[in-house]
Amino acid sequence: MALRLVSDFDLRKDVLPWLRAQRVASAAAGARGGGPGVLENNYESLRILNVERNGNVIYTYKDNKGNVFFGLYDCQTRQNEHLYTFEKDLHVVSCSVNSDRTLLAASLVHSTKEGRKNELQPGSKCLTLLVEIHPVNNVKVLKAVDSYIWVQFLYPHVESHPLPENHLLLVSEEKYIEKFHIQVIQEDGSRVVIKDSGHLLRERVAEDFVWAQWDMSEQRLYYIDLKKSRSILKCLQFSVDEKFNLMFEAPLDITLNDSGFKLVNFGCDDLQDQENLSKHLTLCVFTNHTGHGKTFTAALGSVDSHVTKGLTFLNLDYYLAVYLPGHFFHLLNIQHPDLICHSLFLTGNSEVVDMLPHSPLQSLSGSLVLDWCSGKLYRALLNQSYLLQFLWNTRLDCEKMAVLHCVLSCGGDRRFLEAKIIQWISENISTCHSFDLIQEFIIASSYWSICPETSNMDKLLPYSSVLTWNTEIPGITLVTEEIALPFMKVHSFKGYWEKLNSNLEYVKYSKPHLHYNNSMVRREWHSLISEEKTGRRRSMVYVKNILDNATKVISNLEARNLEPRLTPLFQEEDNHQRLLMGLMVSELKDHLLRHLQGVEKKKIEQMVLDYVSKLLDLVCQIMETSWRKHSLHPCVPHFSGRASAAEFKVFHIMTRILEATKNLFLPLPPGFHTLHTILGVHCLPLHNLLHYIDSGVLLLTETAVTRLMKDLDNTEKNEKLKFSIIVRLPPLIGQKICRLWDHPMSSNIISRNHVKRLLQNYKKKPPSSVIHKSSFSVEFLPLNYFVEILTDIESSNQALYAFEGHDNVDAKFVEEAALKHTMMLLGL
Repeated sequence: MALRLVSDFDLRKDVLPWLRAQRVASAAAGARGGGPGVLENNYESLRILNVERNGNVIYTYKDNKGNVFFGLYDCQTRQNEHLYTFEKDLHVVSCSVNSDRTLLAASLVHSTKEGRKNELQPGSKCLTLLVEIHPVNNVKVLKAVDSYIWVQFLYPHVESHPLPENHLLLVSEEKYIEKFHIQVIQEDGSRVVIKDSGHLLRERVAEDFVWAQWDMSEQRLYYIDLKKSRSILKCLQFSVDEKFNLMFEAPLDITLNDSGFKLVNFGCDDLQDQENLSKHLTLCVFTNHTGHGKTFTAALGSVDSHVTKGLTFLNLDYYLAVYLPGHFFHLLNIQHPDLICHSLFLTGNSEVVDMLPHSPLQSLSGSLVLDWCSGKLYRALLNQSYLLQFLWNTRLDCEKMAVLHCVLSCGGDRRFLEAKIIQWISENISTCHSFDLIQEFIIASSYWSICPETSNMDKLLPYSSVLTWNTEIPGITLVTEEIALPFMKVHSFKGYWEKLNSNLEYVKYSKPHLHYNNSMVRREWHSLISEEKTGRRRSMVYVKNILDNATKVISNLEARNLEPRLTPLFQEEDNHQRLLMGLMVSELKDHLLRHLQGVEKKKIEQMVLDYVSKLLDLVCQIMETSWRKHSLHPCVPHFSGRASAAEFKVFHIMTRILEATKNLFLPLPPGFHTLHTILGVHCLPLHNLLHYIDSGVLLLTETAVTRLMKDLDNTEKNEKLKFSIIVRLPPLIGQKICRLWDHPMSSNIISRNHVKRLLQNYKKKPPSSVIHKSSFSVEFLPLNYFVEILTDIESSNQALYAFEGHDNVDAKFVEEAALKHTMMLLGL
């Protein structure tokens, strides 16, 4: 199943053995009261009451006499502790223990023999008690009313020493919330008692609300009140000194009845049966931002299933799991909610029915999930192995996209994970039509390798290669609407609130999209390459700094990957790719420095190096996997010989890599284009090869063409290939390559280029009366006259051409090349 529930606590396994041991010890000592008592066959009374912020579990049980016992399970030491015993037959509504375990607050009602056991009878009271339990001592009545009360101690974020003052929230069914200030003092050594228990300070926190939720982890209270029939969501943040601030107000586009009442995460809510619970709106608040309201309408997955109640929401960090047992399981991407394709929708899957509990689950702090019915506390995790298997089996592009991101968000052994995904891509590269698998993998994996480490990076780096999604997802309808943004009440923010406020500002003022893209790099790179072709280039210091950036990237990459490579990459300078690398480092660093506040420059520089290195590393990993899979030799292939089937497949993968990176203008490892061209010459017929070159799929590098000229002999077929390659080279590289090929064709090309240079600025002079004899004893006056003109130009510009290095190319060379070419044309 996509969701893995790892048991952190189980009443049956973690508490019952201890209770049985205590029962035996109690019976042996003949003790009565003060201990856990005799459970006998009343095990069904054992149930969880609360899970505190530190993870400790509070539970209760009754003996055969109806006495109520409170116990605590310490999640750190995995030990149980008996807290208190009420020697009356009462039913516990709510319970909480302070962080020092010196005070216990409990709300109880009378149990009845007839009717539902939790129902208050006329004239009965709900008692809210505060008990000193270190050691057991005084009991103070905080409330004695005819309505239910829920209790919850506030937990400080620092628990290094006992606190002189504790704070307790009381939530009343009468729709108000109070906070009690409870000071404690020590007497007789370690004995802790309440100071001035008859005059406890209290203050009203909220009133006239219809729904409230407690966020144990962050100590926040969310509640909804109705103003002129409008639902207003409010949030209170309790700080380290236990003061609280109203952080924001947000109007909600939902209809609530002012006669309703619902609490979320205030302990175990078993006061209302499932029929009554189903009448209330299933509403949960998760601390994340969107700026938009999204309404998902899901088709029920199975007409045979009778489970139509118990919609469950689970907080999974970057995802929100929503499932209805027997019908559907959804993973909503709340980190990047804009595109529906980044969320996973499983409908009518039998594994959803079989693997997840059918009883409602409650999402607690972090990834903790509580199943009240079974008494189990789980840690909910995305099941990485299942998701990888699902990736292989699914046929829908939307599911491939969603699962790819789910898998990468899980973390773990990233190298192993990436290897598994690359293996899947290599087998399914032609089966995805809505997006480019390699492109999406490179962008997503690079994102997840950097973003979890630094706050606010999620807005600054690209998350996906896909910008829009118009393909229908079966069984799902999505409506996106603009919603009114929360009105922030506080102007000094830290932590979560600082990020939330920046997100709201981003949405409110419609700031430009902050995700980095390579548009600036593209323009600058093309400018530098153009300057290189024309022989002009800006400051050498500027270019050197860019190339130094590339050197740092490659060094960073090599330092992280110590295993020898099979693929023959990084064996040449490849200045064009190094320029692209260096420019990306420069632009991305400037981008992050502009938008990342409070992060050291050195850290940003390292993040940039890591990110660009990761882009290159992922390409190298794809190449390594393909090279290893097809058992190719680690040396660069030779131009001679026929291509194998393995080389055809590797060439195809490299072409797909090039296509993916070209569209995003991402750098490639130095040597990639050379290797790609060599395989292209091996694998393609000449007309296909030339088409690939002319369309920009194959880029001719000086290294590749130099090897081609040296490796291949001058057969008619090879001559045709060499000539077709030379005429497609940039002029500067073409001139170098022609000198490597001892052939009349190359001499002819060299001569043409030499004549073109000489005659560019030629001004006609009076004709000379002397005609110099050529080196050939051929009387061909037009050629003799032309050679004389060239000789005059050369003699007047001798110093210039000597400096430019046009060695062994002069009028004599041109004359000989012209005669040889004429003789060849005449067949002499």
